[in-house]
Amino acid sequence: MTPHLRTAALTLAVLLTATACAKAEEPQGAPAPTGTAGRQVVQTPAGTAGPTCTLEQFGGTTFDLKTATVGFSQSEKEANPFRIAETKSIRDEAAELGIGDLKVTNAQSQFSKQITDVQQLIAQGVQLLVIAPLNSDGWEPVLQQAAAKKIPIITVDRKINAKPCSDYLTFIGSDFYEQGKRAADRMIDALGGKGKVAILLGAPGNNVTTERTNGFKDRVKEKAPDITISFEQTGEFAREKGQQVTEQLIQSNPDINGIYAENDEMALGAVTALKGAGKEPGDIKIVSVDGTRSAVQGIVDGWLHAVIESNPRFGPLAFETAQKFLDGEAIPDKVIISDRDYDTTNAEDSLGEAY
Repeated sequence: MTPHLRTAALTLAVLLTATACAKAEEPQGAPAPTGTAGRQVVQTPAGTAGPTCTLEQFGGTTFDLKTATVGFSQSEKEANPFRIAETKSIRDEAAELGIGDLKVTNAQSQFSKQITDVQQLIAQGVQLLVIAPLNSDGWEPVLQQAAAKKIPIITVDRKINAKPCSDYLTFIGSDFYEQGKRAADRMIDALGGKGKVAILLGAPGNNVTTERTNGFKDRVKEKAPDITISFEQTGEFAREKGQQVTEQLIQSNPDINGIYAENDEMALGAVTALKGAGKEPGDIKIVSVDGTRSAVQGIVDGWLHAVIESNPRFGPLAFETAQKFLDGEAIPDKVIISDRDYDTTNAEDSLGEAY
């Protein structure tokens, strides 16, 4: 076989293998992500402003990631597409980099279990911790044990209330306050600047819920004083709870015009409730945050007005940040990623880029 034919055959084999994997992993009828679409991108300027941390400042010693023991602590049950994509991204990137000892735990939405999980990872000799925190407070026992062993901690998706470059290294995630503002902009447009809106709050006790709520409320107050927020209740970031709360909402506030759901799972639960109540697509405008494939499909089907992305694919950026730190580079105390919007103009064409 000539070199040209051999290369062509190899390319075809890779494509066929990738196609088979995509068919096995993607929901039926949904296209697989294309190209580099979906990879996290750091906002510009690339996180260099503000406090930074170096290996020397942190007080640790360098090591080879490939031969190190690395721990990843997942917070929530992986029934949520965000968590599935997040864990998969960490696993995939570790495999891509040749990290041979990645230990993954799941707290199953129990904070006490997450604390125990991370303590066990420390006892097992991890040299790097990547944590998706369930709550922002209550991490003192873990932080003390990690600091005693100079184990760098990278938090993803949610912040912990502690001191960077001392208690932990850095936070990687979205600007949640800005997400709330952008969701408000979409709701204001959908309602023409007036009406009654309900908020399906996320789980209490973490910065994501607080900042997405404050960003939304502040923007509405600033730009649309004729919009009234007449109902707020936690849906705990869960689809079933979102449905239950929306069923109550429809009974207590039958004249509601819009629903702001602080994640897609609650928004999809709200859609189920609205269907059960005999509502038609678009009767009540729904804006949510996440960017799951089901929610983007909801835009195509007319049930959701817009979705603000919150990208869960932390693997590449988390390990890239860790490697830069180990190489002696200064790491910012927070690495904020850029998130896109989905609406009727791009939802159908963007299904393959959602997760």
